[in-house]
Amino acid sequence: MQIFLVGGAVRDKLLGYPYSEKDWVVVGATHQEMIEQGFTQVGKDFPVYLHPQTKDEYALARTERKTGNGYTGFQFNSDPTITLEEDLARRDLTINAIAETETGDIVDPYNGQRDIQNKILRHVSHAFTEDPVRILRVARFAARYAHLGFTLAEETRLLMEQMVLNGEVDHLVSERIWKELYRALSEPTPTQFIETLRSCHALKKIMPELDALFGVPQPEQHHPEIDTGVHALLSLKRAASLSDSTRIRFAALIHDLGKGTTPEETLPHHYGHEEEGVALVDHLCNRLSAPNEYRDLARICTRFHTHCHKAFELKPSTLLKVLEQTDAYRKPDRFEEFLICCQADAQGRTGKENTAYPQAEFLHRAYQVTSNINVKALLEQGITGKDLGEAIRRERLRQLKILKQAENKPNAHTE
Repeated sequence: MQIFLVGGAVRDKLLGYPYSEKDWVVVGATHQEMIEQGFTQVGKDFPVYLHPQTKDEYALARTERKTGNGYTGFQFNSDPTITLEEDLARRDLTINAIAETETGDIVDPYNGQRDIQNKILRHVSHAFTEDPVRILRVARFAARYAHLGFTLAEETRLLMEQMVLNGEVDHLVSERIWKELYRALSEPTPTQFIETLRSCHALKKIMPELDALFGVPQPEQHHPEIDTGVHALLSLKRAASLSDSTRIRFAALIHDLGKGTTPEETLPHHYGHEEEGVALVDHLCNRLSAPNEYRDLARICTRFHTHCHKAFELKPSTLLKVLEQTDAYRKPDRFEEFLICCQADAQGRTGKENTAYPQAEFLHRAYQVTSNINVKALLEQGITGKDLGEAIRRERLRQLKILKQAENKPNAHTE
């Protein structure tokens, strides 16, 4: 039995990049031998085991043979005669096909170290085309390492494009798409995930609502970048600089989906795109099996981002409706996330990245002055039931009128 450290831990150690998880491959062992040594099997489909002490994952060296569509259509062979080189050959990228011995020696049969040095994401072999998940993984690695200067090898991009044309991407399941998207959103350059998928035409299959934004114009006075798809990426980029929250980043990315359905005769204006976008957000999130909290934040960002941009123009009654309909009083933390999304939208424009966005602070104050109503005093006046709710609402309106009188600032954005 020989044990090797493989995959991400070796790759990131060579890169000097932080890592936490360690994966190991075991050569020359059987299932029974792993069980006898105290390992616990964790996969029904794969010969993967947890170490009895460290709980790291140990997998028997294996080869695989394509037997059907999608990423589940494989037959595995984990015979103890399988070599380390054969196991590494089935991996996606050369930078992930490097192993380290127990004494610290590097085993690199597919020149992964060279591609690390040259900062290239390159497939190991043509077997790459057998698993559509690899398209998502490559896009995620692009998001992870773009800030270090990594780029996608053209021959790998062409291979990914061919996989899309062959219909392999059509067999991806929603849970796996969401898993890779979620992980990509947490990376330093999440926009690169979307750009990579677009470069091989996979985005049109995976997120057609988002892909539809590219090439759609917007008014240049508000959007110097003009292209709506470019604006979506700039909003995501700005959101990533403002927050580590993947919910905020996701909402910023898809807040303008409604602009992809604007009738051509009204372009470059997008009247009513907020309402149009809500249904598209629902369709996208349902198809990707996105968690409810991601969908809900994206919905309110889509529906109310223009209200936030026009905050100083809104009447007190409209301000109160925004606070109520975004559920700010019951979910104040989400309301703060909404404000960050709106800031990312306003600053996600060419040359506007550092433009002040006082609307967010204004709406934050609007929430504060209307969330501390003295309900006890109203109860002492004998106001209860439906009358109490109406009294609270009147008091909130009164506070918003006072706030409005103290504010007299122009809007930074109107569309």
